[in-house]
Amino acid sequence: MNKFKRSDRSRPYLNILDFMIQEKAFLALIIIGIVLAGIFTGNSQAAMWLGFFFAAYATVANDSIQSLGTFIESNKTRRWWVLWLYIGGIFLATVIFSWVYFDGDVTFQRLLKPDGTTKYPHPENFSFFQIIAPLVLLILTRLRMPVSTTFLILSVFSADTSGITSVVMKSLSGYAMAFILSFAVWYFSYNLIKTFFKSRKFHKGWSVAQWIVSGSLWAVWVMQDGANIAVYLPRQQTLTQFIIFATTIFAGLGLLFYLRGDKIQKVVSEKSRISDIRAATLVDLTYVILLIYKLFISTVPMSTTWLFLGIIGGREIAISLARTKKGKKHRKKAGKMIFKDFAYAIIGLTISIALAAAANPSIREAILEAVGLR
Repeated sequence: MNKFKRSDRSRPYLNILDFMIQEKAFLALIIIGIVLAGIFTGNSQAAMWLGFFFAAYATVANDSIQSLGTFIESNKTRRWWVLWLYIGGIFLATVIFSWVYFDGDVTFQRLLKPDGTTKYPHPENFSFFQIIAPLVLLILTRLRMPVSTTFLILSVFSADTSGITSVVMKSLSGYAMAFILSFAVWYFSYNLIKTFFKSRKFHKGWSVAQWIVSGSLWAVWVMQDGANIAVYLPRQQTLTQFIIFATTIFAGLGLLFYLRGDKIQKVVSEKSRISDIRAATLVDLTYVILLIYKLFISTVPMSTTWLFLGIIGGREIAISLARTKKGKKHRKKAGKMIFKDFAYAIIGLTISIALAAAANPSIREAILEAVGLR
């Protein structure tokens, strides 16, 4: 595990000077990306592929916290390539099914409705802000902010404000449902779970269960959030486009597992006993049930990040309230965690709307009218 040694995380990571000193290579990569975006803005094909490669890495890196974070955290002792082949294989099977069944659409109709219409049209000419949206996501990810990839990337492709508001409303309801369900599960069963999970040893069946649940969660996540990457490509991909799409993300997953989740994994690692495979399995099971429910009630894209934050938030509050120990220490700590995660999510939403307004004149005019400036 020494190869994964990272910098001291006890210091405030949002210290900008400290960040710039430690992340010189990362900042250089971002600057190069912005320069390339400026150069290729007028070239539709080059801009399309550049934006796709940015989105592929940024989306997988940021969303590791919600779909793969607990899986990575509770399987620290396993070889990274074993985890990669398992998750990567599920990804390939999922997108191949969608590409074949939906005639070239890899998003399970998140971007292309059955009647052929879409709220997120594929642009003939990509704007500068559409290309750099994933770079903004990379920066926020590096700062360990669990922002919504769906808001940040899909917003800049939305034809009008309805494409944004529908996602926001579905995501807000998802957060509320996730928080309530997770709170109920962990609060009312806390004593039973505490007693049952007290021993460090656990039955091998838990490992099997966790891999099945995590695999199911990942497959459903791909059905929901694959649109955040595929939005840069034609809504119905050719065989060549699909091969590039699938192999790029498959390779990106390999890098993600090699780095063990990288910086944003801290958001999961700091939560109460989440490295316990039994706790991780319960978290993921709650998550996948809600994702499946939301997946089938509507084809509107949704922020799975907000759903995940609701699950984690409900769990942390429930545990802090159910503890038998006296004192406000645990409650205060849980409250700070929830507030910080939700605040970061709101920051991401605000930045998403700003990018969407910069990229789309009709959205910009609608926002200005809404705030009374038009």
